Amino acid sequence: MDIQQSGAPVRRAALVFIFVTVAIDILAFGLIIPVLPHLIEGFLGGDVARAAMWVGIFGTVYAAMQFAAAPVQGALSDRYGRRPVILLSSLGLGLDFFLMAVAQTLPLLLVARLISGVTAASFTIANAYIADVTPADRRAAGYGVVGAAFGLGFVLGPALGGVLGDIDVRLPFYAAGGLAVLNFLYGWFVLPESLPPQRRSTRLEWRHASPLGAITLFRRHPQIVGLAAVAGLSAVAHYVLPSTFVLYAWHRYGWDIGTVGWVLAGVGVCSALVQGVLVGPAVRAIGERRTLLLGLCAGAAGFAIYGLAPDGRWFLLGIPVMALWGFASPALQAMLTREVGSSEQGRLQGSLGSLASVAGIVGPLLFATTFATFIAPGSAVDLPGAAFLLASGLLLLAAAVASVVTLSRASRVTA
Repeated sequence: MDIQQSGAPVRRAALVFIFVTVAIDILAFGLIIPVLPHLIEGFLGGDVARAAMWVGIFGTVYAAMQFAAAPVQGALSDRYGRRPVILLSSLGLGLDFFLMAVAQTLPLLLVARLISGVTAASFTIANAYIADVTPADRRAAGYGVVGAAFGLGFVLGPALGGVLGDIDVRLPFYAAGGLAVLNFLYGWFVLPESLPPQRRSTRLEWRHASPLGAITLFRRHPQIVGLAAVAGLSAVAHYVLPSTFVLYAWHRYGWDIGTVGWVLAGVGVCSALVQGVLVGPAVRAIGERRTLLLGLCAGAAGFAIYGLAPDGRWFLLGIPVMALWGFASPALQAMLTREVGSSEQGRLQGSLGSLASVAGIVGPLLFATTFATFIAPGSAVDLPGAAFLLASGLLLLAAAVASVVTLSRASRVTA
């Protein structure tokens, strides 16, 4: 059955299914956020600066594997459907979390993180799924639903990970593995296919499925290059959080694993409210362009508050400001998906996934190195928040680019 053509009730049901799928996967990832840096730190004898560097390396290799895998997964979903790719991703991710739980050496933990990069497909394919089941003029709200799933996962995941991590630093990995396998079972019995055979690619072209081959999509649709650049800059800025936040919060504010988990839960609550409740009304009130620019500027302000906050209370004040960054991604995704046909939505998301993975190759080492440099003994300037200030600058640059390319796009439409 073609979900997109079968009526609003079916579309709503499909959004519920994908919401649950994404929420469970994000919950699984959120569980390990408070504990992975401390597990790495334990392998390094408690050296925070070295641990920060290794957290950056872990993030880079994870992103490198996503860079290679995302376009392949996107092309496979265009040819064979979204459902099987999401199912295989969830199963592989669950098995990988169990491997991370039992890893006794840093190299084995790194290998497990490599596998995570390959299997983390459901987020990319979920975006293509939304494009399948929602009309173009309602996609921003649809992507807000996915954003709310991210927020919900980050409400429960880090909080639960912090509680479990205080008991045993490896316990969250077992819980994450169990949730990912549960997600596979949920998808197997409940998740419908969103791309019917008549709307799929007629063949699988491996030259388009390679990371570099994905660039041909941008060449074929040059009008999306500027928007893709905005997505890339935003993706780089995002990596400051997984790369530095846990060790930054411990180093500057003395927050333990449990506190970090609850703070991240607060971040998730605010993000879920923005993306699940406010995105649709914002787009209807001020349009996609202004919603995108508002989100990027709010994110820049939020990162600046994080980087300059002298104590934990000031940091907490930045959370609701940062949450407004959630306006940006749904509006940007909605703009991008209108530029390609239904048979290329998976390829578009795979290409964007590869772009985000390039950002992930650069971002973790960039921010981890910045953080480590400014907290190292003998540093000329003691500025623990330098990485967040750098991320703020990147979002301001993204806002400037978005302002130009979306204005040009609006002019072409009205010309």
